[in-house]
Amino acid sequence: MKIGVLTGGGDCPGLNAVIRGIVRRGVSEYGHEFIGFRDGWRGPVENDFRPLTIESVRGILPRGGTILGSSRTNPVEMDGGVDRIRENLKAAGIVGLIAIGGEDTLGVALEMNRSGVPVIGVPKTIDNDLGATDYTFGFDTAVNIAMEAIDRLHTTAESHHRVLIVEVMGRHAGWIAFHAGLAGGANVILIPEQEFDLDRVCEYIERRFKDQYSPIVVVSEGAKPIGGFDSGRQVPADAFGHERLGGVAHWLEGEIERRTGKEARATVLGHVQRGGTPTAFDRVLATRFGLHAIEAADQGHWGKMTALRSTRIELVELADAVAELKTVPPELYQEAEVFFG
Repeated sequence: MKIGVLTGGGDCPGLNAVIRGIVRRGVSEYGHEFIGFRDGWRGPVENDFRPLTIESVRGILPRGGTILGSSRTNPVEMDGGVDRIRENLKAAGIVGLIAIGGEDTLGVALEMNRSGVPVIGVPKTIDNDLGATDYTFGFDTAVNIAMEAIDRLHTTAESHHRVLIVEVMGRHAGWIAFHAGLAGGANVILIPEQEFDLDRVCEYIERRFKDQYSPIVVVSEGAKPIGGFDSGRQVPADAFGHERLGGVAHWLEGEIERRTGKEARATVLGHVQRGGTPTAFDRVLATRFGLHAIEAADQGHWGKMTALRSTRIELVELADAVAELKTVPPELYQEAEVFFG
C-alpha cells in the first residue's frame, strides 16, 4: 500500500532517523510505497510531495533537521483544509499518513483520524512535554547542547566575576532547563511550572558570590516571576495560537544588576538547541519509533502513537498522547533546589 509521511512543527534532531526507519523497513519487509509530504501539514493540503525510497533515505541518519521540511500549518483552522487533504490522499491512492511531530502536529493528526483520514503518530519534541511517552527524541540532543554551553560559561563567569544567565527552550515545561541545569551545575534553575521569587533568586546569587564563586542561572523561555511581567507589549502568535516567547534572560539581566549591583550577562541559546547532529540516544530512539510506526501502519493500527515505556516501544492512543502536557513535577524540582545558591 501507499503511505504518506510528514514532519510538522519545529525541526528536531532525529527526524531523519524516523523517516529512514519507516522507509527502510516499510519497503524491504512489507513492500509498501512511500510519499513524503513537504513542510508539515502544508504538503497534503497543497498536494506537495516527493517519493521516498531506500535510495533517497541513505546517509540521512546523522543529519539534523528534516529532508521533508516542516511548518506550523494548521489545516483544521483552514476553510476546507481537512477536506482538501482527504481528496488529495484519495487521488494519490494513499491509504494513510504517518505524522511525526509534537503537541500541535499530533493534535491535528487526532482530528484528521477522527474525520476519516487514517493517521499514526510519532512523538517529536525537544521539550519532552508530550504525555504517554517517557521520552521524545530530540530532547537528549537539546539537553547536551545546553549542558555544553553551561560548562563553557562557567569559566567566563569565574574569570570576570559575573552572573551568567542561560535561556533555554521550554514554553510550558522546564525539562530542558531542569536536566541541563542539574547536569551543568547551575546555581539557580527557573522553569515555567514554578513562578519564581526574584528576591530569592538574588539571595542565591549574593550567597554564591560570598563563597567566592560566580553564579550560573538557567531559565526556561516560558518561566515567569510571581505576579508576571509588567508589560503591555503585543506578542505575535503562530497558527496554533502560541505566543513567540523569549527575552526572560535579558529581563533577568537588568533586574539582577539593579538589585545586587553585580554585573550580569544573558545568553539565549535559541534555535542552536534543536539543530545539528542528534546524539546516539536520539538516533536509536527515533529509529525505533520509525520501525514500530510502519509496523503499526502495516497492521492497521491507525489512530495510535508510538511511545517509549521504560525500554519498550508501545502503541498508545493518539488522544492520550495529546490530552495533557507532561510537566516537571514539584518533587523533582525540589531535588535540584538542593544545589541552589
